[in-house]
Parts: sequence; C-alpha cells; structure tokens
Amino acid sequence: MPKLSVNGAALHYESTGDGPETIVFAHGLLWSGEMFAAQVAALSPRFRCVTFDFRGQGRSEVTASGYDMDTLANDAAALIESLGLGRVHFAGLSMGGFVAMRLAARRPDLLRSAILLETSADEEPKENVGRYKLLGNVGRWFGYGVVAGQVMPIMFGKTFITDPARAAEREYWRARLIRNDRTGIQRALVGVIERPPIYPELSKVTVPALVIVGDEDVATVPAKAQRIASAIAGAELVVIPKAGHSSSIEAPTAVTAAISSFLDRVTATARP
Repeated sequence: MPKLSVNGAALHYESTGDGPETIVFAHGLLWSGEMFAAQVAALSPRFRCVTFDFRGQGRSEVTASGYDMDTLANDAAALIESLGLGRVHFAGLSMGGFVAMRLAARRPDLLRSAILLETSADEEPKENVGRYKLLGNVGRWFGYGVVAGQVMPIMFGKTFITDPARAAEREYWRARLIRNDRTGIQRALVGVIERPPIYPELSKVTVPALVIVGDEDVATVPAKAQRIASAIAGAELVVIPKAGHSSSIEAPTAVTAAISSFLDRVTATARP
C-alpha cells in the first residue's frame, strides 16, 4: 500500500481514476479514507480520487506529536504538493472539514473548491469536552470495544443505528472502530477537542464551497453547517435526510449526488 512521508509522518493514501481534475477526501475522527468508498467508486470514472489517512489513524504512522489542526492542514497541503495534484477539490468530513476550512482560508492556491461535511468552524462545545475525554481515556486503556456502544450513536444518526436491515453495516463499522490504534486515536482526539476556531477566517475563503450535513447529526448539529455556509460567500448548503455524523456512509447515494452536482457547476463555470 502506498505511503508518502510528509512533515515527519508516513501517511497512507490511495489514488483511483485518472480524470483531468482531482478530488482529495479527508476523513473524520476514528475512521479512515475508507469512509468515502462509495463516493470514490461513483466519481473515479470522471475524477482522480485521492483518499488518505491522517497521522495516528487508519494505516498511517502513529507519531509522537503533530495532531493539532494546523499541523494536519500542513500535512494535507504537503500531500497535495508532493503528489503533484495541482489545485484540487478538497472534501473533508468532521475533522477532515476542520482541515479543509484551514486550507481554503490559507492555501487557496491548492484548492479549486471546498466540500465540507458534518463539520464545525467553532471550538469544541464545552459540554462535549469532558464526555469525549472520558470516552477517549477509557478507550485508550481498556479498548474501544468498551465504549463502542456510546460512540456509535455519536458517529451515526438514529436512522442508521436503528434500521434492522443495516445491522451488518453497523457491525462492520463498529469493528473498524474497535480496531483503531489506541494511542493514535487518543492523540487525534486531543487535537480535535483542543482545536481553536477557524470561523474568524472563513471570510477569506474565495473558492466555491459546498456544505453538507445530515439532519440527524448530533456531533456537529445542522446549525453549525448553516453558520459555516452563511460565513463563506456564495457557499451552498445541502441537508441530507435521515443521516447523522457520517453521511458518506449512511446516505452514500444522496451525498454522492450532492457532490457530483456541485462539481458539475464548478467545472462548468471554469470552462472557457
């Protein structure tokens, strides 16, 4: 499996398709680039699709430091530059969205557009911090199987969690959650919890932006998405019905359709 060394970390990445433009997908906390498998399968006939795993997660290296959002954004920028991708469409979900907003505000030379899924431009709400730290500490010392029952309803909406027909899917992602490297996830969680807000910089974003949120998201509620969309000039907002904090998994067809429609408009506008 390909790995790329950037900023002292060996990052796992995968590249699918060879279209004239590139989409880079950045996953959320606890997961990996695999959470965009449906989008890659649907869009790779038209675009080069690159997924990667943040340091400490998926198949990337667990480093001693570098889990703050600024460093992760620098990692993503270095990956884009090292792979010679040119200006990309950058799609980030939750933590990946924290990174996407930083790139859009600070490195517009690397982006053609920003796609922000289930994310927030604000600091972590104080009411979440203690609970998330507790879950992280228990997971670190006793394994994530102990806390999976509390974590899954944060990561997924009530429709996905309660649908009997999707029991096998739930178990698949629960197994992925439990398999995480305990140290890597603990360090990544601290980076998420302690992140500074990026909201004051959103007025600098000039690339086209699409904001997507599941209407059942309890981790970054739809009002957070509306706040982002209102702060970025010309941003589009799409609410995905019956989806929670991982809409690319929960409602893959609707998410792919929203991304595809948005990219059609962006690429059409760029044509002579």
